[in-house]
Amino acid sequence: MTARAGEPRPSGPLVIRESLQGKYAGFASRFTAFAVDVGVSLGVFMLALAAVSFAAKVLTGKDIAWNRGDIWVVIAYAAWGFIYFAYSWAASGRTAGMALFGVRVVTDDGTDASGRRAVVRTLALPLSFLFPGLGFAGILLGGRRRALHDVIAGTRSSTPGTRGQRGCGTCPGADPAAASCGCRFFIRPGQAAARVSRRRSRWGSGCLLA
Repeated sequence: MTARAGEPRPSGPLVIRESLQGKYAGFASRFTAFAVDVGVSLGVFMLALAAVSFAAKVLTGKDIAWNRGDIWVVIAYAAWGFIYFAYSWAASGRTAGMALFGVRVVTDDGTDASGRRAVVRTLALPLSFLFPGLGFAGILLGGRRRALHDVIAGTRSSTPGTRGQRGCGTCPGADPAAASCGCRFFIRPGQAAARVSRRRSRWGSGCLLA
């Protein structure tokens, strides 16, 4: 939303109304994304084993036989899986599969998940598979679509909301109490005011959502 010529711009201290961003991710999108992540992580791990085998053959002339039953192979894959999920959630809030389906991990109030929450969520993920997957029942039955590992870590999975899902209350002529002011941009709760001002200047918009 762009301010029209002659329209007064809001003055005074910057007030940004915090609210949830996006919709709760459903069962289908979350589990399809997880299946993609399992395939991606397994594929990368197999490529790493192949690279090690090739390097060993070049250097020693001997082949390395990999056995999925070897305990160290299982430990190595578990460690790689932990790194894959924990780092992805901590760095961007999404894994490769989640990015493909527009799913993102956020906290209960819609802000980015911290590194600590990402680690806790990853460690708690196996618990959701216990007792024939009852840890995932909350995704189907719960109002906020949270699995057991979400409850433990204080997170949820979100998908993008619609344009103008919420208003900033600072657009010219906008009602601060309105649910929407037709803005194109969104701002995360707690985003620095200086960064908001830069984006406002860049886009030439009277709206402070970014």
